[in-house]
Amino acid sequence: MTKNISSDEDVYLKVDREIGTIFINRPHKRNALSYRMWETLIALVDDCEQNPDVKVIILRSTTDTAFSAGSDIAEFPKIRSTKSGAIKYNDISLKLEEKIGKCLKPSISMIRGFCVGGGCEIAVACDFRFSDTSGVFGITPAKLGLVYNTPGTKNLIDLVGPSKAKDILFSGRLLPASEALAIGLIDRIIDASKLEAETYEYAEMLCKNAQLSIRGSKQIMNEIRNGAVKDSDEITELVLDSFTSADYHEGVAAFLEKRKPKFTYS
Repeated sequence: MTKNISSDEDVYLKVDREIGTIFINRPHKRNALSYRMWETLIALVDDCEQNPDVKVIILRSTTDTAFSAGSDIAEFPKIRSTKSGAIKYNDISLKLEEKIGKCLKPSISMIRGFCVGGGCEIAVACDFRFSDTSGVFGITPAKLGLVYNTPGTKNLIDLVGPSKAKDILFSGRLLPASEALAIGLIDRIIDASKLEAETYEYAEMLCKNAQLSIRGSKQIMNEIRNGAVKDSDEITELVLDSFTSADYHEGVAAFLEKRKPKFTYS
């Protein structure tokens, strides 16, 4: 049964079958993100991170026309026209990207339609991006006279490489889903009629696996992306502790007994 954890008019969270789904719900503005929506998204990702009933996070839209067309530009003259305002606004978007990236629970963006600007930033920060053929992708500071931030640029480079990142940022052009897949910006294109089912099937598969392994892997990958080339003391301890964990013993026993494991770490 679906449990509605937190909701408002524009963004809300539901938890069902160990999956926390964060819905962006502003269809009349192609899910353009207001400052308050950025704040709410941060709070909801934090809710998922702290909730032991959530193993995987999915971010999606309530409309077929847009995942998110980006930040609400109508707010810019009021709250992003001065350096202090720009710092405040940039900090809120950076905080969400960092929250998603550092959260050890896997995250998936399920994308239909426009995924542009801040919307694309959010998708890039997630672990996986699944789209149907209607997906349209772009990051457009060059169309607005803005400069994109370092963490967001690094996330983009990590996905598509420096040359393709330059193309996306310098041109500000919009990429169809087919090109986004070809350059590694998204992970899968799924038929529109199957996108929701296959996204949730994948999330459910992750839920059934050992969370200790998944979260440990993500922690190590985050350290590698930040320059690590060998195990830190913390990672060494994490790896060694896994061999004495209940989930390790359950995984080995299930393999030997030719049955599906029942992991308990949450």
